[in-house]
Amino acid sequence: MAFPFNTEYPSIESLRERAQKRMPKFAFEYLDGGCNENINIKRNTDEIRQVQLKPTYLKNYGNANLKTELFGKTYSVPFGISPVGLQGLMWPNAPEILAKAAFKHNIPFVLSTVTTSSIERIAELTEGNYWFQLYNPAEDWLRKDILSRAEESGCDVLVVLCDVPTFGYRPKEIRNGLAMPPQMNMRNVFQVLGKPRWAMETLKHGQPNFATMEKYMENGMSIKQLGKWMNATFSGRLNAEKIKPIRDQWKGKLVLKGVASEADAEEAVKLGFDGIIVSNHGGRQLDAGESTIKPLKEIVPKYKDKLTVMLDSGVRSGPDIARVMSCGADFTFMGRSFMYGVGALGEKGGDQVIEMLKMQLQQVMEQVCCENVKDLPNYLVK
Repeated sequence: MAFPFNTEYPSIESLRERAQKRMPKFAFEYLDGGCNENINIKRNTDEIRQVQLKPTYLKNYGNANLKTELFGKTYSVPFGISPVGLQGLMWPNAPEILAKAAFKHNIPFVLSTVTTSSIERIAELTEGNYWFQLYNPAEDWLRKDILSRAEESGCDVLVVLCDVPTFGYRPKEIRNGLAMPPQMNMRNVFQVLGKPRWAMETLKHGQPNFATMEKYMENGMSIKQLGKWMNATFSGRLNAEKIKPIRDQWKGKLVLKGVASEADAEEAVKLGFDGIIVSNHGGRQLDAGESTIKPLKEIVPKYKDKLTVMLDSGVRSGPDIARVMSCGADFTFMGRSFMYGVGALGEKGGDQVIEMLKMQLQQVMEQVCCENVKDLPNYLVK
């Protein structure tokens, strides 16, 4: 095995437990929490795990092949790293750690507009092999400039976020001072003092900031001013009128993330998207909403011949990936799972999660006697 797999942490849950011990409470709760009563974050995984597979043992079959083609490129496995905001707050240098791991293992890394590494830095680390997620700016000039930077850096795929028309109500973030506008309170300071490794890594890499957006901000903004600026700068509400100039400017592959209904999938086809990511923002936006696997099952039969259909939110293991793929998804993405890895193991966290998921998925495919990822729907218990 190219990477020395750490047998002390053989599951996402074991990485989560270690990450919780190494991260300040406010940072871990920002990563781990959903919204309101945290119902939909749990529902996502619970309902994925209701999907069952049926093996067919008595037939000739070869080794499991995890390679997956997506938008004309062949990736080593059918999973990638979701966009996550403020990654460097949760673990210092996290986006760079994960981008390097993704590039090494040949999987997609999606950079968020509001994370803590810039377009240019991630492009450098991945040789332009990355995706970029756009939070749609309110001003046309700003959108054009951000998209030009992504295009010039070699970005493979542009992902447009549609599921944040308003910020979710997240009680733990409000208590911890991480709502908009954010503020650091004394409780948070004491939490940092109790996590010396996190504090030392933060000193080493510097205070996290919105690196892609830094060139557009005034120098010397207070945290409160920054929060107000972010609220004024981004418009989460999308419609056909706002999407058209994005489609006109972006000549590469275009994906809509946050689709949770057949109606939005139909609109995505009309607006010229190449793919959709069925997602509910990791359960962080609408606690009263459906899990991701339910709309996926409805969307796939009607739209898979028109769009590449992917899923994000709730996937926590190799068996989960197999379950989602068996329901007809072309690809899967995970955010928290990878951040737990980095929080637990730092620089080695991305490699650990990728190797773990590979081993788990391969075992499932070999157990049901499935040779290719695209054939997993043949093993679905209906």
